[in-house]
Amino acid sequence: MAQEDDWDRDLLLDPAWEKQQRKTFTAWCNSHLRKAGTQIENIDEDFRDGLKLMLLLEVISGERLPKPERGKMRVHKINNVNKALDFIASKGVKLVSIGAEEIVDGNAKMTLGMIWTIILRFAIQDISVEETSAKEGLLLWCQRKTAPYKNVNVQNFHISWKDGLAFNALIHRHRPELIEYDKLRKDDPVTNLNNAFEVAEKYLDIPKMLDAEDIVNTARPDEKAIMTYVSSFYHAFSGAQKAETAANRICKVLAVNQENEHLMEDYEKLASDLLEWIKRTIPWLEDRSPQKTIQEMQQKLEDFRDYRRVHKPPKVQEKCQLEINFNTLQTKLRLSNRPAFMPSEGKMVSDINNGWQHLEQAEKGYEEWLLNEIRRLERLDHLAEKFRQKASIHEAWTEGKEAMLKQKDYETATLSDIKALIRKHEAFESDLAAHQDRVEQIAAIAQELNELDYYDSPSVNARCQKICDQWDVLGSLTHSRREALEKTEKQLETIDELHLEYAKRAAPFNNWMESAMEDLQDMFIVHTIEEIQGLIAAHDQFKSTLPDADKEREAILGIQREAQRIADINSIKLSGNNPYTSVTPQIINSKWERVQQLVPKRDHALLDEQSKQQSNEHLRRQFASQANIVGPWIQTKMEEIGRISIEMNGTLEDQLNHLKQYEQSIVDYKPNIDLLEQQHQLIQEALIFDNKHTNYTMEHIRVGWEQLLTTIARTINEVENQILTRDAKGISQEQMQEFRASFNHFDKKRTGSMDTDDFRALLISTGYSLGDAEFNRIMSVVDPNNSGIVTFQAFIDFMSRETTDTDTADQVIASFKVLAGDKVRHRGEPLPTDRPCPHRSGTATQAGCSSFYILIFIFPSSSAPQNYITAEELRRELPPDQAEYCIARMAPYQGPDAVPGALDYKSFSTALYGESDL
Repeated sequence: MAQEDDWDRDLLLDPAWEKQQRKTFTAWCNSHLRKAGTQIENIDEDFRDGLKLMLLLEVISGERLPKPERGKMRVHKINNVNKALDFIASKGVKLVSIGAEEIVDGNAKMTLGMIWTIILRFAIQDISVEETSAKEGLLLWCQRKTAPYKNVNVQNFHISWKDGLAFNALIHRHRPELIEYDKLRKDDPVTNLNNAFEVAEKYLDIPKMLDAEDIVNTARPDEKAIMTYVSSFYHAFSGAQKAETAANRICKVLAVNQENEHLMEDYEKLASDLLEWIKRTIPWLEDRSPQKTIQEMQQKLEDFRDYRRVHKPPKVQEKCQLEINFNTLQTKLRLSNRPAFMPSEGKMVSDINNGWQHLEQAEKGYEEWLLNEIRRLERLDHLAEKFRQKASIHEAWTEGKEAMLKQKDYETATLSDIKALIRKHEAFESDLAAHQDRVEQIAAIAQELNELDYYDSPSVNARCQKICDQWDVLGSLTHSRREALEKTEKQLETIDELHLEYAKRAAPFNNWMESAMEDLQDMFIVHTIEEIQGLIAAHDQFKSTLPDADKEREAILGIQREAQRIADINSIKLSGNNPYTSVTPQIINSKWERVQQLVPKRDHALLDEQSKQQSNEHLRRQFASQANIVGPWIQTKMEEIGRISIEMNGTLEDQLNHLKQYEQSIVDYKPNIDLLEQQHQLIQEALIFDNKHTNYTMEHIRVGWEQLLTTIARTINEVENQILTRDAKGISQEQMQEFRASFNHFDKKRTGSMDTDDFRALLISTGYSLGDAEFNRIMSVVDPNNSGIVTFQAFIDFMSRETTDTDTADQVIASFKVLAGDKVRHRGEPLPTDRPCPHRSGTATQAGCSSFYILIFIFPSSSAPQNYITAEELRRELPPDQAEYCIARMAPYQGPDAVPGALDYKSFSTALYGESDL
């Protein structure tokens, strides 16, 4: 180093300057010599033998000089001084006109010049601030530190310091508790200077190098003296920067780790809540307990609709957000060089997807079961009503038949009466045979109700059994009465042919009318317009037979009238009603009128049902029209998203904005889905179970819509993670586009991912020389789950990791080493912990800051870096929450130099990066 060309020895002719330099240089030398247990009184005399000069150089350099000569002769002194001068020259210092003889002779001018050269080399030369060094660096440091203070403007190392405010500002900037700066006055320089010098000597271990009067009473204080004094302040305070930097690095690493742990806890909670909801919901969807009535099943269907409309959509959003949070967390872990997050057992994204698939399968099966169960109950209600109607008609017909068959009227009857009884019995048998079909129908309906598990089957079975038992009794009684009548017939032969013919024709016609009334009152259930049209056609065919039936009725009534006419002509007195039948003309007319009344009622019922089916058909067509638009639209959007995620034109921000606009256009389409839901609800309320006009069901539309929202959200999340990777790793837009172009070129299937062969080809194209071991190493980075698939995000992470640097465990260990061993307290002086921290809130201990209380003058071999750190040091150097975080996770130090409370920061630092267990 070319030594201060502006050092003019003629200046020493100024007694004031020489006095200032003597005081300053003497104090500076003593501040170092006292570490070796000695000091000087007279700078001219005490360095003449070279012994203390060599000792001074050893203390400030930390190196050993050649062994001094202990003789008292002039030659011995010159040799010692030459050894000191040779050592100074070996440090790159060019000594100009300074010789050993002049020092030995006590030349004050040369001695002060030599000391100034030593100060420049060992106290000022190594000062570096913002790419400036030595004098300029020291001046810039003073300017930076005093800039906020009023009445302070440091422009040089002489008159800028005369008022003493600059010295006080330096101390207050670093130790504000030592100086009440606002009480200082610019017009009282002596008080200001004395205050700064006394505080520096008492609290900062900076010896008093000048008297306030020496500076104030000189028009231009000596620059070298001021520089020497100020350099002591610089070295007293600059040590704090190193500890602060180390603490900041540790804070940064711990902040990242804490944030990641919070994200992991949030994921675990969200995953647990979602899985618990799925666990609670699946048993409800899998419950297949049937209900007794349609109303109860319809309530179940309404509950299911509420689930689909109200309860499930928020869970779909939670599931999507969970996947996005998981991907973002993994990206942050990769960017901070941390191991990948592995959720608790059973809470992986794949576990949630499996549970969700199980939920949707149960949901689909539940809906199908509900609809089938409603159809079954509807069928059961129809059959039960039909059973009751037929049973009531049959029971009405059988009423009194047993008593009739058991009576003994033929024992006292005349021959004509007997013949009449025989004919009547034959008519009854004909009627009985006609009712056989109805009894079989009743039994068949009861059997079907049993097979369909009708809830009131016991009462149906009891009623059916009673009808069958009564039918058997009627058959047995009919057979017995016929035998009795045939036995009597041999004795009685009178028969009224006309009555018999009437009875034979009236009975079938009566049965026909009863069947017609039964059919006209029969309930019907249809589901399509074609079915109701079939019933209307059948009814029209029935009405076409009514004229013939009316003719038959007139013919039957004509027989009765003819019999009465013959009796009247022949004066025959008929004994009451027709002996062969109970079907009187009045009954026939009454039933015929009933049939005539039921026909228009049947017409109205069929027309109402036809109107209902036409309305249902309109609902089908309306839903189909909307579904045939929405379904293809969703499919088209899914294809467009796939194409956009692969092409990705423009900057990542442009892509992100484009995707968000695209997402908004999808969200804006939601009213069409809601309209379709409303139409679907109308269809379900109308109990419409099929729709031949479309292949899309509401379930298809819902699944497609949910997949569309999930896909666009995932694509946006991928671009956001790429932006996060780009910004964190400093990747340019051109590099990102180049990465995307390379990836797309080798993504042959255009799926947004590639297999191992395509990825190997991509790496080779980018200049990698790959062996199997190197390729396997890279695959373990980009595909830690061994899925055989490499995504674009994994490729970007790999390329950014290859080209950028991140914090490492070694860097964190080095930072802890600074906090643990690179600072030593002054012997016998306790570390203050209750004074305000100059740059954090609270006291120094509360703020985790002790850097400004540490003495920076250290013996070269007085201490070695510690392999451990204590809880007290952590609490002093770090913010409270991060200090406690370290203390809770650091293992006790087990080394041979361990002390009580020592903590192992090395194993803790490696655990932060996944190299060991934390």
